[in-house]
Order: sequence, then structure tokens, then C-alpha cells
Amino acid sequence: MSVDVAVIGGGVSGLAAAWELSRQGHEVVVLERQVRPGGNAQSTRFGGFLMEHGPSSVTTTSPAAEELSRRLDLDHLKCDLGAGVRYRYLYGDGAIHPIATHPFGMLLTNYLSPKARLRLLVEPLVPVKADREEETVAAFMTRRFGAEFSSRVIDPLVGGLYAGTAETVSMQAVFPSLAEMEYRDGSVTRGALRGRRAGRRMPGRRLFSWSNGVATLPTALARALGEAVRTGVAVRGLRQVPGGFRIDTSEAGTLEVPAVVVATQPHVAAMLLDGVDQDAARVLEQIDAPPLSVIFLGYRREQVRHPLDGLGYLTPSSEDRALTGALFCSTMYPGRAPEGHVALTAYIGGERAPELARLPADDLIALAQREFGELLGVRGSPVVARTQHWSRGLPQYRLGHQDRIARLLAVNERRPGLFVTGNYFQGPGIAACLTQALQTATCVDRHLRERETERGSQTPELFYGPERASSNRT
Repeated sequence: MSVDVAVIGGGVSGLAAAWELSRQGHEVVVLERQVRPGGNAQSTRFGGFLMEHGPSSVTTTSPAAEELSRRLDLDHLKCDLGAGVRYRYLYGDGAIHPIATHPFGMLLTNYLSPKARLRLLVEPLVPVKADREEETVAAFMTRRFGAEFSSRVIDPLVGGLYAGTAETVSMQAVFPSLAEMEYRDGSVTRGALRGRRAGRRMPGRRLFSWSNGVATLPTALARALGEAVRTGVAVRGLRQVPGGFRIDTSEAGTLEVPAVVVATQPHVAAMLLDGVDQDAARVLEQIDAPPLSVIFLGYRREQVRHPLDGLGYLTPSSEDRALTGALFCSTMYPGRAPEGHVALTAYIGGERAPELARLPADDLIALAQREFGELLGVRGSPVVARTQHWSRGLPQYRLGHQDRIARLLAVNERRPGLFVTGNYFQGPGIAACLTQALQTATCVDRHLRERETERGSQTPELFYGPERASSNRT
């Protein structure tokens, strides 16, 4: 068996890159350390409930997710947000406040003071920043929309999307379209209005999932790749050799290939690249991913006084709450709870409170129960309670992130045939991971075709250590 590309990491990014490369006619192998592929995109059913251990939705910020769903014949399983989603809730002053989902919802809510709402209206009059120096989300949003909007609306949004804080993440890295509007249109508001009139794709998000959860996608990708996906294989080392790269999988043997895609978490990628490309390894070490825990609770409907008529709620960093926020899962999509029951998912940790994410499962469940009792009127013990602890959570897009990514994208120029992809490039969401993975696959395909033109079509053979050669060569 000859292999053109080895993809290290069988999460959504690695599987999508491998699938696209296979579709382009290349022989691919995916090496995944865990016993099942999918990374943190895991969905579990139990007792009529469905728990998402990682992401719970897919956004339509790019066409990649919808296109892949269609190509994998998953569209008959797709489900859009339920009709019961009428609001987004934000915490403040001891309660959660409903914000209507229509474009003027923020102007009509009493969650913001009259002064703060007036400040939103004058954003088109704010001068454009003289230089284009990178700034935090908090700095950008305060400058253009005012401090109250930044701290009470944007900060909790950053917490929900990136498990970070507006004071630490880079505006240009996490909201590049909004940052560009300031310079292109002179105002974010003006840019959004012009874009709407011109029919441009706006930075807004439409959410969807599949009836059996987000794990439907990586499961379908792995099924399509078949025997090319090898689980339970831990990569111990990577080094450059004449004609490509040698991968040491310890007990599973050794593999030589012309091209490698490293699609692991940044700290793992840093270790793998340490002996191959020092600059890339140092960059990857700078991308932190604080721990994050997910708490899933199921209740009988009569136990919850709140109507749960929204996506969920988010809390600002300044409010000093234990939970970053929660999702009303059974309102968002059908099949997340049995008839007469509701499902709630709470999130804790990340940049805001990494130490809380390390608490034992019982303590995490107790924290979520107390907050749900206070904010949602939940009474009694849950019917089901599960937790998921991620020792490495979402990557933090801190100042300088764009420069770090530019250096990672240049790895192939220094080490032809070596590529890096993952959730720390364009965003941690599934749609962003897919977009980056497919772009990476395009670069790998170009490299292999140029290599074939220059050197012929021969590729090194997959081989194992001598003690396993007779039983494992295929």
C-alpha cells in the first residue's frame, strides 16, 4: 500500500482534510490517538437525551459545512433551530434578560441603559482609527460602540464563542470582517447596511445541526474514508527524511510519506514539530487552550419555571458568575430530550476561570444546579446529569495571533510537504475548521501534483518495523 499523505489527528479538521485529499485521488491515512475519531465533536444518547460534549451547532458563516453535508448525503438529517428560539439571554443585575433576535433587538431592550443605546446609534460618527495597529476586542468595541456595550454584550459573546474575554482576544483575529468594515466603510454600522443592500454575506450566523448531533459529521467522514482511518494510534515522533517525512507510531510501527498534515491540538503539534521546524513549534507553544468543562442536566419540564424560549444565556466577565453561560438544548433542536423533559448544558472554565473547570464532576453539577435554580427557577434534582472535562479547551486568539498563524502557514515553504491545520486558524467552530481544513487540502494537493511533475508519480511505501512487517504489510 502506497500513501501520499498522512494526516495526524482524526478530529473534524483532520478528517475533512483527509476526505478532500482522497476525493482528489490521493492515497491518505489518518492516524488518531483516541479509540474513536471526531475530536471534541462527540454526541452521546442516553435515556432519550442527547448530550453534545463539545460544539452543539454548526454556523453558516461559510459554505463549507453545508456543502460537506450535502456531499456526504446528510441533508435529510439536518435540523434548523426550533421555532421556540425567540430570544438570546444575557445576565445582568441578578437576572437573565431577553434580547430579541431581530436586528433592532439590542436597541429595544432595557438590558442596556438609555445612554448606552444612544451610543450605539452614533457609531457612524466615530472617527476611523488613525493606524491599523492590532487591538483587543474590548478596545475596538469600546472605541466604536461604548464601554457598556463592550462589557455587557460583546464580552459574554466572546466567552460563549471562544471561552475567552474581550480584554484578551484580538479583534482582528476573531472578528476580522467587523474590523475591516471600519476601514473599508468608515463605520461598522455603515458597512453592515451597505453589505445588506449589496447582498453581501454578513458576519451574522444561522445555526443548524443534525438529528443525532454534531458527531454526525465526523462519523460520516470517517465512514467515507473507511480503512484509511486508523484509531488508537499514537504518533511518537516526526522527522524530515529525503523525499518526505518519517512518522514513528511506536508500537504500531513506522510510516514514510511525501506529505504530512498535522491536525492536532496546538500543544501536541508543538511537540511533533519540535525536531522538524523550531519556529513553528515555538509559535504553537504560544497558543494556550485553558481547560473547559461541560455540564449536561436533564429535567422534567415541570421542574423548570423559565419558558426556555431562547438559545440560552451568557454572562459577562464583570459579573463574577461561575458559569460562562448555558444552552437550552431541547429548545434549540428536536430530539435533545424525551417528551415532557428539557435538556440544559452549562459551560465553565476557559480563560475566565480555568481553575473551576478542574473541579470534580459532582462539584461541577452542584454549581450548575445552584445557578439554574437561581436564574431559571429549576427545582429538585435532575433526571440525568453528565459532565465532560476537557483538559485543553478552546484555543485563545490573543494579540499577535494573526502573525503566529502567518508563520504557521509558511511552514510548507520551509519544509515542503509539511502542513498544519486546526481550530486555532480561523476559529474553533466546526464551519471555520472545515473551511481551513479544505484550504489546507488544496495546498497539499497542489504540492503533491507539483512534486509528481518534478519527480514522477512514485511515492514511498507504507511500512512497519521489521518485527511487524510480515503481518501488517497490505
